[in-house]
Amino acid sequence: MVLALAENSIQLVPDGTLLFHLVLIVMMVTLLNATLLKPINRILEERDRRTKGRLSEANQTLRIVDEKLRSYESQLREARAAGYAAMERERAALSKERERRIGEVKSEAAALVAHEKERIKAEAGEVRKTLGITAQERAREISEQILRA
Repeated sequence: MVLALAENSIQLVPDGTLLFHLVLIVMMVTLLNATLLKPINRILEERDRRTKGRLSEANQTLRIVDEKLRSYESQLREARAAGYAAMERERAALSKERERRIGEVKSEAAALVAHEKERIKAEAGEVRKTLGITAQERAREISEQILRA
């Protein structure tokens, strides 16, 4: 039974053609390698080299952009800080000027109030004097009228 199965199957028997086929395969691989695979590999290596070169250029450009962005942001922060400091100085100067003006106005108002108080006192004194004189004159007139009556 095993022999019956063996008759229907392909059997390889090593002979001289096997060596010929091996030599033929080696020659074909060598020929394909020289004519097709080496040029393709060269092209692929060149493409990889260019790609890596462009990739490194892109990475270099990204580093430069990042550095410039950091520099820009730093300068922007410094400019903002300088602007805020200038605003604060201006606010402080305006506040001092305002306080100075308020002080001047207060002193002018105090001087005006003192002057007006003195004027009112003087007028009150004159009015009292005038009232005193007028009261004496009226009293004299009344006493003369009483004495005549």
